[in-house]
Amino acid sequence: MIQWLTRLINTDTPSDQKQPLDQLANWFAGQFRRCGAQTEIIKNREAGNHLLARWTCLGSRRKPVLILGHLDTVWGLGESQHRPARIEQGKLFGPGAVDMRGGLTLVLALAKYLGVYSSSLERPVTVFLSSDEEVGSLTSRTLVEAEALKSETVLVMEPCLPGGALKTFRKGVGRFTITARGVAAHAGVDYSKGVSAIRELAHQVLVLYKLNSPAKGTTVNVGVIRGGSRSNVVADQAEMDVDVRVGSVTEGQRLDALVYGLKPKIRGASLQVTGGINRPPLERTARIVALFERAKVLAAEIGIELTHGETGGGSDGSFTAALGVPTLDGLGPDGAGPHALHEHVLLESLVPRAALLAQLTLRL
Repeated sequence: MIQWLTRLINTDTPSDQKQPLDQLANWFAGQFRRCGAQTEIIKNREAGNHLLARWTCLGSRRKPVLILGHLDTVWGLGESQHRPARIEQGKLFGPGAVDMRGGLTLVLALAKYLGVYSSSLERPVTVFLSSDEEVGSLTSRTLVEAEALKSETVLVMEPCLPGGALKTFRKGVGRFTITARGVAAHAGVDYSKGVSAIRELAHQVLVLYKLNSPAKGTTVNVGVIRGGSRSNVVADQAEMDVDVRVGSVTEGQRLDALVYGLKPKIRGASLQVTGGINRPPLERTARIVALFERAKVLAAEIGIELTHGETGGGSDGSFTAALGVPTLDGLGPDGAGPHALHEHVLLESLVPRAALLAQLTLRL
């Protein structure tokens, strides 16, 4: 597993680079086929190709277990040349190590296990690896949802919470772009004739931050602002990118309506809103709690004390849970620093997490 993880960390696959993503999908397909799986490369013009692998179970009419992972990372091409995989004090560092090269490593371990012990299967196993999870799963969402609807349960290979806890709750994620338009004018000669789009956005930023509600778990963040041309020109256009996190579907609907309902504050200015809640929350429903309790018993059988918690980040598990399909998230290895320079996997977590994944795949 250390060799696999090292190889994956040293293979850069940014979400916007089709060729390396396609090459990695082909490599995984080859690994899975050698372990007895039927594989399908799902061609994708807009981003990297996606990969489906299926281990069949002769004579079984049961629905499969669906295992979700993603091939893309947030790091650009060449990042691993600057920061190649390295081991220090029991930690394997490198770009994408915990999100989610570690999870993919566990899937390879499971595939190797199934290649030997496929006769242990009581239901089929499906693995779906997408190429665009880090940028919203725009081309893979419908595929994820279609596979989930055919499945008994879903296991998501995102990293666990510190200490090994699974994720039974995730906030929903929204991304909006708000564009303001005004009237350009010379800032010295015709200042009064101008309508500043930047000033309009400044008003809207204050309105947006008032939508934050810690009690409801709602956060609104203006992350990027662009606009204007020169300091001596009244800006006629400006735009901002806004991140929204919500704890429930109803709260997401409320925030979506409020953002789309924003009105200009300056006479002569106009606003345009695009985007929305693109990942629903993974809510801790009774079915998900029941699934976790079953997983907890199975984990105890192999000496693992399983706990659960929550996170503000989104994953493809949010899509499957919203469909009512029982979903367990955070089955990847332990570590820290996703999307950060100190990102790493705790090597001591690889074997127990691989055992846990095999146990849940075979027994849930």
